[in-house]
Amino acid sequence: MFYNLKILIAFFYLVTVLGFIALFYYLRDVLGFSLFASGSVLIALSGLSAYLLARFSTQPLLDYIEELKSLSSETLHELNLPIATIKTNLSMVRKNQTDQKLLKRLGRIEEATKMLQERYDELDHLIKTQTTQKIQERFRIDELLEKRVNFLQNIYPSHTIELYTEEKTLIGDPVGLSKAIDNLIDNAVKYSPKNSKITVTFSLDTLSIADTGEGIDEVELVKIFDRFYQQEKHSPGFGIGLFMVKRFCDKNSIELSIHSKKNEGTRVEMKFKDKN
Repeated sequence: MFYNLKILIAFFYLVTVLGFIALFYYLRDVLGFSLFASGSVLIALSGLSAYLLARFSTQPLLDYIEELKSLSSETLHELNLPIATIKTNLSMVRKNQTDQKLLKRLGRIEEATKMLQERYDELDHLIKTQTTQKIQERFRIDELLEKRVNFLQNIYPSHTIELYTEEKTLIGDPVGLSKAIDNLIDNAVKYSPKNSKITVTFSLDTLSIADTGEGIDEVELVKIFDRFYQQEKHSPGFGIGLFMVKRFCDKNSIELSIHSKKNEGTRVEMKFKDKN
């Protein structure tokens, strides 16, 4: 589809240029138009040609994107039913069940279902961000943090994730914030020793995630939010994670700051504006 479009655009451009050259010659040498008059006609026709070329080249892409959005929304809607069915039936099967082996298997199914739900929520969030200017939902930050910490503690049993939070209702993008929190805790795990503690705190409209890992020196801090940045050439880097966190914070007017000392640990803070 798009390969044929490239050929058509190139052909249209070539024909247009040759046509302008021929028209300029005709106006000047055959009809005797002045240079100014000939140039004015060509400028007017160039503007019209540019508009037609832009419309001709972008409309198929816009139609394709719209069709893709529609397909994504329909697919997402259809995924919701099997996920809900698995959850409901899983709960019924576990009821009054005493077989420990079966309970373990059911537990693994439940964890897999939770991960599937996470992907569903992320896809739903992606579609919303593509179709709306800004997501503004009312949610409890303490409940969101508890959910994320419990989920990530199961993934990272080698670390202790402690949560200290106050009850607070925020207005914003809960799914985008969840992804940002996951990235920050993931980085804290990567750069702190096993069996160490990661502290997640929310107080006075500020979310803080701190570790006692290797830390970052001042030179590295300047580059820490660059896309695909890595602390060391052969170490697992912060990569695109912190870049995405910063982009989310900038988009949602959240003040992001990072405090770190080499061999002492790192603390990342997200300060929210009170919209209540």
